[in-house]
Amino acid sequence: MSEPDIKKGLAGVVVDTTAVSKVNPETNSLLYRGYPVQELAATQPFEAVAYLLWHGELPDAEQLAAFEAQERSLRPLDPRTVALLDTIPVDAHPMDIVRTVVSQLGAFDETLHRPGGWTDRELDLGRSAYLFAQIPTVVAAVQRRRRGQEPIAPRDDLDYSTNFLWMTFGELPSAAAVDVFRISMVLYAEHSFNASTFTARVIASTTADLYSAVVGAIGALKGPLHGGANEAVMHIFDDIGEASNVVPWLDTALAERRKIMGFGHRVYKNGDSRVPTMKAALDVLIADTGRTDLADLYTALETEFVARKGIHPNLDYPSGPAYHLLGFDTEIFTPLFVASRITGWTAHVMEQAASNALIRPLSAYDGVDERHVGD
Repeated sequence: MSEPDIKKGLAGVVVDTTAVSKVNPETNSLLYRGYPVQELAATQPFEAVAYLLWHGELPDAEQLAAFEAQERSLRPLDPRTVALLDTIPVDAHPMDIVRTVVSQLGAFDETLHRPGGWTDRELDLGRSAYLFAQIPTVVAAVQRRRRGQEPIAPRDDLDYSTNFLWMTFGELPSAAAVDVFRISMVLYAEHSFNASTFTARVIASTTADLYSAVVGAIGALKGPLHGGANEAVMHIFDDIGEASNVVPWLDTALAERRKIMGFGHRVYKNGDSRVPTMKAALDVLIADTGRTDLADLYTALETEFVARKGIHPNLDYPSGPAYHLLGFDTEIFTPLFVASRITGWTAHVMEQAASNALIRPLSAYDGVDERHVGD
């Protein structure tokens, strides 16, 4: 009997089709429903990108206005969610808090009890919009709670990005800050069958509900090899301290075979196509804040690491410092990723439900041969 061809980590395995996104190898561009993400980041509000991922087309003015009104109406937290947040330890990881809240929101959804309600597309569109609106309010409240501050209620006169920053920091942000944040949300929104999205699709393939799929996706995203990488980038920057320390720090890190987070990608081999857009946004913040020390450290580590290893930065490398300069706590970075990727996850959950097959791969057993008690 021939040995099975094991694809560790499912590397190179094509498990299904998707119309949500792809990486175009000819242009090294990430496409959302056919649109290069850098074009969307340059021209579209995040609300329009969410609509695109769910519906397949960009909204016209009337459709966008209707969706914006829907999203704004769904922002306030249920009093039971506020009470739940008060019971969770302040020092719990924010990803654990977001995961718990999403699970609670699923328990509140009475439409799940309708016949066929678990996987009804129209109901799932409503659930997706609800999570899209709720998660920013939760994340902002979590950061404020960590700092001993009272939560700030959402405003229905502000767009998604402005309101998110308002709820987090309690003041109206600059136009530059809003634009940088919007760009980051667009860039993080979707990326095909990454680990968290595939987790969501596996769960959805069992015909579990959308909330269950999202809870599983949040768990997958928490890992530092996936969403937690943007947190890890700032921890590395804090560890290095300043640009002059890059060479000795990297000497030690490579000698100890540490994984340098923020570099490399399973899909991109010639550099992450999202990085130039996010780096340009980071440069705006650096200019506004005068943090040339951070820019020097960023450039020194990138230059030295690429020269030694030939591995280029991924999106987490510029986004981590950008979130830092916006004022977010490092532990909040991955929940920001959740706030963005909820759009892609839910688009995939609905796509999976529309043409479902239970995802159940095989394994090759390499344990002890058959034996019996008493042998």
